[in-house]
Amino acid sequence: MKRFFLLFLSMLVVVGIIAGCSSSKETTSDEKPKDDAKPADEEVTLNFFQFKVEIADQLQAMINEFETEYPNIKVKLETVGGGADYGAALKAKFASGEKPDIFNNGGFKELELWKEHLADLSNEPWAKNVLPIGKVPMTDTDGKLYGMPVNLEGYGFIYNKELFEQAGITEAPATISELKAAAEKLKGAKITPFSAGYGEWWVIGQHLLNIGFAQQEDPVAFIDGLYAGTETFVGNEQFLKFKEVLDTELNFGNDNPLTTDYNTQVTLFASGQTAMLQQGNWTENMIYEINPDIEMGFLPIPISDDVAANRLPVGVPNNWVLNKNSENLEEAKLFLNWMVSSDTGKRYITEEFAFIPAFDNIEPTGLGALGQSILEYSTADKTIPWTWFRWPDGANMEFAATIQEYAAGKIDYETVLERFQLTWDNLK
Repeated sequence: MKRFFLLFLSMLVVVGIIAGCSSSKETTSDEKPKDDAKPADEEVTLNFFQFKVEIADQLQAMINEFETEYPNIKVKLETVGGGADYGAALKAKFASGEKPDIFNNGGFKELELWKEHLADLSNEPWAKNVLPIGKVPMTDTDGKLYGMPVNLEGYGFIYNKELFEQAGITEAPATISELKAAAEKLKGAKITPFSAGYGEWWVIGQHLLNIGFAQQEDPVAFIDGLYAGTETFVGNEQFLKFKEVLDTELNFGNDNPLTTDYNTQVTLFASGQTAMLQQGNWTENMIYEINPDIEMGFLPIPISDDVAANRLPVGVPNNWVLNKNSENLEEAKLFLNWMVSSDTGKRYITEEFAFIPAFDNIEPTGLGALGQSILEYSTADKTIPWTWFRWPDGANMEFAATIQEYAAGKIDYETVLERFQLTWDNLK
């Protein structure tokens, strides 16, 4: 699977270069969907409900340009994310009758939960340009595509290269032993090693915990085994090792990690108060706004000294989906297509959002240090998957609560694994 992903990234670069040498027009005649749902002079409003707080301003700026090109279509953007529970907010929207036209869906289990509300996007003009890895989360058993991938993302420990040099760390740590040694050197140099955001459920109960799943010999088979009752957290080798990274981050982290939210976590790192940050390339814009001159890159989140520990989780973070019952479905389809086929939309995706595109017609230019670091790990075949979209609905938040209890010293690690198993069994 990793070899396929490597191939797809290579295709993305090659085809993007070819596209860059072709026509400079906004879109080609066969790329733009039919705009015949409403008369040209009838104004419609699309309600766009999304969760990526880190691109909210840039997304609004892109919408403004779209509205200039299509003055009869207004896009009302609402962002709920960061520390907020987007899933719960979306359910509340639908329950109250305020159903958005465009929203997010993670795919896999989440696709199953929301499929009855989603428009089939299989025949949209952009679908032919989606990288195969980008189609997997939102393709059902009948082969229909229900979502457009937002981008490709990766995460790990973002590290400040200058602070590492100050502490005398000459080689980037790739294993848990090397990570601990680096933390000791940083501490000895009076530098706080980790910016630990344990106040955010998704940071620990989703991204961090994913490492235990993704480092399994066959992550999908392990998850299937948990559903079938043939696998357990208790006694599992990788989850026993997972304790090491938890303890390392907590023992060498900032004060009060349990009350440290997303903004504080990122700010501590960006301002130079900590040397490492467990986050992804979505933080790039925020970090550069605080510290434009920072030199940074990615480290893995290792749980052992195995060679396999030196890998970054890379995947499709989420997808844009459309409400199939929207009165303005054709306009919503037009907007999605414009995002990934127009020169303006492509520029925002790569340069303003700092995204790694999930399309073979968008060249991955303008990437910052973090996006470039993800590409380097990917081309070196050093990636592991994102698995949480395959977990039972609501499990990630309960997992986070258990980790928080452990971080507070209220339960031991044996109890942590027992709680994980209980959560899975109750929700599966």
